[in-house]
Amino acid sequence: MKKTKIEWTEATWNPTTGCNKVSAGCKNCYAETMSFRLKAMKTPGYDNGFEFSLMPERLAQPLNIKKPTRFFVNSMSDLFHEKMPYDYLDRVFDVIQNTPRHQYQILTKRENILADYFKTRVVPKNVWLGVTVENKKSKNRIDVLRNIEAEIRFLSLEPLLEDLEELNLSKIHWAIVGGESGSKARPMKAEWAVKIKEQCEQQDVAFFFKQWGTWGADNVKRSKKANGRLLEGKEWNAYPVG
Repeated sequence: MKKTKIEWTEATWNPTTGCNKVSAGCKNCYAETMSFRLKAMKTPGYDNGFEFSLMPERLAQPLNIKKPTRFFVNSMSDLFHEKMPYDYLDRVFDVIQNTPRHQYQILTKRENILADYFKTRVVPKNVWLGVTVENKKSKNRIDVLRNIEAEIRFLSLEPLLEDLEELNLSKIHWAIVGGESGSKARPMKAEWAVKIKEQCEQQDVAFFFKQWGTWGADNVKRSKKANGRLLEGKEWNAYPVG
């Protein structure tokens, strides 16, 4: 567990590590690259590289943090991975339930497993539940998410790979938009991000612009830091109320 540079959270908690590619947004997965780097450095927890692995020794970490913290759960994995045992997932949510001082942001690309798990369970009130939507093909994840009872439902529209056109944001509280980073990054066009921002404004959804990534607003490839976070000349850092 550690503090993070991810702009929309405060710290990360990874009770599992590893994953596998399930959609277009996974093509240049930062977590996969980082996992192999950590394995080479012999970092505990990454002996298996990017193979899905349970980390029970990490389960109690949030219990030992007294300061209220916003955690992104599984920045290096997917909590609803196909190999995740439901009894282990129950243990993760027991920790979440027992630390109401914290907020937990949980993001998945596996909406069907998410929905199946919560058929017979209640989402804790301190959970922000989200799905990744990178292209039009993955927009169906929004429909699955909106039908799960949660205090906060959010979308990670990153890496944004195309114009998503019209979005139904009913029962969605927050949208994060970002371009892709890394040497193989695919460009994001400014008009795609602006269209999402405008729809968020129209549908009363908090909008957060995370980054341009490797490609800038001018469609020039440079460092992520040099491209910055400005969209239409300003930063957009809204959070949902909850």
